[in-house]
Amino acid sequence: MVSPLYRLEERMDYTLRDAQIVKNVVHVGTKFIPFRVGTKVTFHYETRKCDAERTLIDESRTHQKPMELVLGKQFKLEVWESIVQQMGLHEVARFRCDKSLVQQYPFVSKTIRDAQKQTQGGKRKHCCGITFQNDGTGYRDLDELFIHPQDLEFTIEILSIETPDEYGKEAWQLSDDEKRNLVSRLREQGNVAYRTNNLNAARDAYSYAIGIIEQLMLKEKPNEPEWIELAQMKVPLLLNFSQCKLLGQDYYSVIEHCTEVLKYEPQCVKGLFRRGKAHAAVCNYEQARNDFQRVAELDTSLGTAMRKELAKLKDQQCLRDVEDRLKYCKFF
Repeated sequence: MVSPLYRLEERMDYTLRDAQIVKNVVHVGTKFIPFRVGTKVTFHYETRKCDAERTLIDESRTHQKPMELVLGKQFKLEVWESIVQQMGLHEVARFRCDKSLVQQYPFVSKTIRDAQKQTQGGKRKHCCGITFQNDGTGYRDLDELFIHPQDLEFTIEILSIETPDEYGKEAWQLSDDEKRNLVSRLREQGNVAYRTNNLNAARDAYSYAIGIIEQLMLKEKPNEPEWIELAQMKVPLLLNFSQCKLLGQDYYSVIEHCTEVLKYEPQCVKGLFRRGKAHAAVCNYEQARNDFQRVAELDTSLGTAMRKELAKLKDQQCLRDVEDRLKYCKFF
């Protein structure tokens, strides 16, 4: 039968009006689950042209990776958000969609295909408006579909339907308050992992938290109170991350992240000391000396420790000079 396109719930930002879809049930679902904003639907799909040959365009099963769609997050192909809401769990159905509803499909398909190529070691090709005019999408069948739009048939198999409370949201799905709470949890996870000497897990937790804070900082004006508050949250994460990197002997990363710490807090003793250790490890003797001396000035209780570091640095530099002279002698 021919049925009007189901509208999304009123609290969603958009609806599709005066559009038609033909639905044919292939296999009845096992359970009806109410949909709402934030519901994640996982499904396999097959896309065909509505021509005499029913030409196959895409089939998710060939790549062994189903599609995941979070409702209400402005997915580029709105019709998919609507048709999955006409289905039950484990249902299989075919939807013939008017060409007016699937104009964005070539670009959605290109994005999915490019992502699959990346996972296989290929390169992803950027496609802005100018690039498309000159080179197309990079896929002949999608270019043909864009130039000659037509109705498409989607065969959808619903694999799972999860409410927002049933799955872990990704960072981009979270509100700002939820992101702040996640940062706190990630910092604690990193601390626990560090205490158990699981440096990789600690480093990953700190790195994830830093990325979330950077997203939040982009929304604020630099040096405004909100931005400063976020910067203060970022400093201990950068210090912890740099410590993991220092133990992993990734010295240039330590220098980079401790330098960022010192932009926010110029008198941060931990940042200066760890950067000094990293500079010493890569033979940046003058920079290391400056950092250790600054630590001693800021915290007199560390004077003895810094004198030892400076003495060690002097010995290291003398040894390096001797080695260099020996190399030059052999060369000449």
